[in-house]
Amino acid sequence: MAFPFFSKNTKPILARCRDDHATEMRLKYNPYYRPIDAQQGTHIRHDGRDMIMLASNDYLGLSFHPKVIEAGRAAMLQWGASPTGARSANGSRAYHIELEEKLAAFLGREACHVHAAGYLSCMAGVAAYAQKGDLILADKNLHSCLWDGIRLSHATVERFSHNSVADLREVAATLSPDAPKMLVLEGVYSMEGHIAKIPELLAAVKDLGCFTVLDDAHGFGVLGRQGRGTIDHFGLNAEIDILCASMSKSLASTGGFVAGSRDLIEYLRTHSKHTIFSAALSPSQAACASTALDIIQTEPHHHERLQKNAQRYRAMLHSLGLDTWESETPAVPIVLGSKERAYRFWQALLEKNIFTIMSIAPAVPPGKDLIRTAISALHSDEDLARIADAMAYAVKKL
Repeated sequence: MAFPFFSKNTKPILARCRDDHATEMRLKYNPYYRPIDAQQGTHIRHDGRDMIMLASNDYLGLSFHPKVIEAGRAAMLQWGASPTGARSANGSRAYHIELEEKLAAFLGREACHVHAAGYLSCMAGVAAYAQKGDLILADKNLHSCLWDGIRLSHATVERFSHNSVADLREVAATLSPDAPKMLVLEGVYSMEGHIAKIPELLAAVKDLGCFTVLDDAHGFGVLGRQGRGTIDHFGLNAEIDILCASMSKSLASTGGFVAGSRDLIEYLRTHSKHTIFSAALSPSQAACASTALDIIQTEPHHHERLQKNAQRYRAMLHSLGLDTWESETPAVPIVLGSKERAYRFWQALLEKNIFTIMSIAPAVPPGKDLIRTAISALHSDEDLARIADAMAYAVKKL
């Protein structure tokens, strides 16, 4: 019998986790997982201090709308806390069907399926339809959820430079004409704030018979008529086969959805493991999303205020000489170019009670280390004035 103190470490995975340099650096500098003790709209309580939230994806500010909060409360009282099962088994409820029908109608789609997480919806939006032997054309800057869906599909992937029509055209020219093909895009790239060049990208592959998948998590509620998203912004709804998104941004909830033709959604319900084996969306979160969707269509001033705030905020950053990576949306990066500069800038904003997120390589390309910020319709004129003062202070600290 071997004694533990004479034995070599038999758990190399445990050692790997204990000795991980990235984790050591995260814990040392503590830029992530910072707990917020309280929040009301754009104002939070963090580390004993009152701060302005400048990193939330609550673009329309509906997560504190009284109608949304009351809808979530009423749904929990009626249905309980959780469906406690997958939709394919005991977890499907009438409120899921109601939300799906409302989303489909709003988006001009035949059908929709909601999941308990946006990450699940976007993975399923790829993995349910692509398979081994297919070819996937993917923008290099896709979100992790889409890359996970691509990997799970076992299809062959060909990457093209971010939002580059010319590179997509070159890559497409090298592909086998016989293999089934899929094009995967985001409507708005949240780290960069870029709107996908959907008309030109679709034109570059028009002769390939590509099945098209668009993740519009950051375009939904922001672009298009009443916030119908990026493809409505371009008037190309009929050209996209699968539209997927999260409900934790403009819909002030959690969860996600996949929308498409009825045939495609029923196929997903038959074949997607993420759909078949995942617990269903909770009643309160379905009700919050459903009510937020109603508000988007009946209270246009939220969308108008968002656009006004975003324009003013970008102009403020440009006046300070800051690089916003040509953002066109309320998701606005501040590119500093190195880990050290990004960290100093983030710390300076924190000193001035502005809460932001730092994103560094490899999460972004080398030389694009940045502070990821996001503007909301709820940011007041006073908030924006305080943010401007903090930004000027942070610039001086560089």
